[in-house]
Amino acid sequence: MSTEITPFRIDVDQGQLDDLNRRLDATRWTDADPGAGWRQGIPLDYTRELAAYWRATYDWRAQEARLNTFPQFRTEIDRHSVHFVHVRSPEPDALPLVLTHGWPGSIVEFLDVIGPLTDPVAHGGSAADAFHVVVPTIPGFGLSGPAVGWSTDRAARAWKELMHRLGYDHYVAHGEDTGAAISRQLAVIDAEHLAAVHLTMIASATVTPETADLDDPVERRALEKAARAQYELGAYALLQASRPQTLSYALADSPVGQLAWIVERFKDWTDSKEVPEDAVGRDAMLTNVMIYWLNGTAGSSARYYYEGAATWGAPEPETDVPVAVAVMPADLGVPVRRMAERNHTIVRWTEYERGGHFAAMEVPDLVVADLRETFRAYR
Repeated sequence: MSTEITPFRIDVDQGQLDDLNRRLDATRWTDADPGAGWRQGIPLDYTRELAAYWRATYDWRAQEARLNTFPQFRTEIDRHSVHFVHVRSPEPDALPLVLTHGWPGSIVEFLDVIGPLTDPVAHGGSAADAFHVVVPTIPGFGLSGPAVGWSTDRAARAWKELMHRLGYDHYVAHGEDTGAAISRQLAVIDAEHLAAVHLTMIASATVTPETADLDDPVERRALEKAARAQYELGAYALLQASRPQTLSYALADSPVGQLAWIVERFKDWTDSKEVPEDAVGRDAMLTNVMIYWLNGTAGSSARYYYEGAATWGAPEPETDVPVAVAVMPADLGVPVRRMAERNHTIVRWTEYERGGHFAAMEVPDLVVADLRETFRAYR
């Protein structure tokens, strides 16, 4: 296996963009209940309007150029080509930080935080808070391409090798969604080098009717959100955990299908009111969709749910690595500190009044500040 790290630039063939446009033009639209709003899924009128914007106004080449302003690389790890962004800070004593996205996210989640993290002085901060930032694409997602047989544990082992290959023997990690699970597992397998972890989600830190303290308003709210996730918002997860292959045919063949599957998550999981754009920029959201569409990773990213379903809700393996948690009010679930402390060394627990699942996209200022504060003690 080669350990070579090679520079990478995104350069999508025009034929792919032409094919996308032809497919958008030929969309076979379904009917809809005009009075349902978002209750039955992403509304037809909104989806048609968003698809029209994608076709006629959205500029992939401009977004591609922005992505290419960040140094990108590829390297082979565990028989797969892993894509990553690597931005070194101008501050020589910067702390290495690996940021990991989730589903249905991508490196796009972190574009607005890379600058303030790597060059805090240029963004009104202190040089003492500088980070060297590594943003890998999970194998099976986006720019790392389709992959079979990958799990959060295997991805964590790849990150361990990646950070070693980059020469970082002391580093910290942050993760959202699937990225939180990968970062948490990294604390198990590389505790010798990983100084601390920052998460926006701990899958097992939820409550059930049997474990919830109903006298605690936070735990009551957590129980209510868990019930809604199970009986209303969680259908996507059950499908991806049980029949990801069947789903992949529709998403790989229809750009509007891929658009709807992802954008519905942005509505359900963000701090939005009427439409997802209340929380995240439309172009950023569409660029995230494009990362899935252009690389054909709808099915392989969904397989992480299939690979992980057997351990859903089970406590994570023990680790002594310090863990900080940022709780976003509009996220899919509500982690409960009491539950997290069963098998985590919690050193910081912050509950915010705004933000949701895609925290680094929605509230980059809060994420940057929380990362700086969390990791000052571990430099």
